[in-house]
Amino acid sequence: MTEAQHAEQDDLDNDDPLVVEGDIAGDYLERLLDILDLDGDIDLDVEGSRAVVAVDGGDLQHLVGHKGQTLDALQELTRLAVTARTGVRSRLMLDIDGYRAGERDRLTKLATSAIADVRETGEERRLSPMNPFERKVVHDVVAAEDDVLSESTGEEPNRRVVIRRAS
Repeated sequence: MTEAQHAEQDDLDNDDPLVVEGDIAGDYLERLLDILDLDGDIDLDVEGSRAVVAVDGGDLQHLVGHKGQTLDALQELTRLAVTARTGVRSRLMLDIDGYRAGERDRLTKLATSAIADVRETGEERRLSPMNPFERKVVHDVVAAEDDVLSESTGEEPNRRVVIRRAS
């Protein structure tokens, strides 16, 4: 191992694993933006038990894609790059131009409305099929309430959240 590789390995050994994940992801995404000749500011953070990487900049909407599909693919590639370097499965969250933040707000409102419906009618509410990120947001909103529960049912790509009163 070269001296630079030893120094890099020491950094990986000494830092918080989530900070290391974010740094590796940031480097990977910076190289990707360079290859695509795109400008973007990369912000690294840790939220709870997950590294969060946000890329903001000029014309990045095509990296989000239809309903976030390109963003999901880029997130998975970034996770794979991190896993290849650390040997540990990454759960990092990637956001581009605030897409996921906007989706989180939209889904929080949807979940809050569904909870109100369940409380009012007493009947369960089956939401439209969602991807794992969307389902997690809804489950987190429901989990903050004492009188309702949620579960995911079905198989991908038709997996959905069902909200019902707690027994």
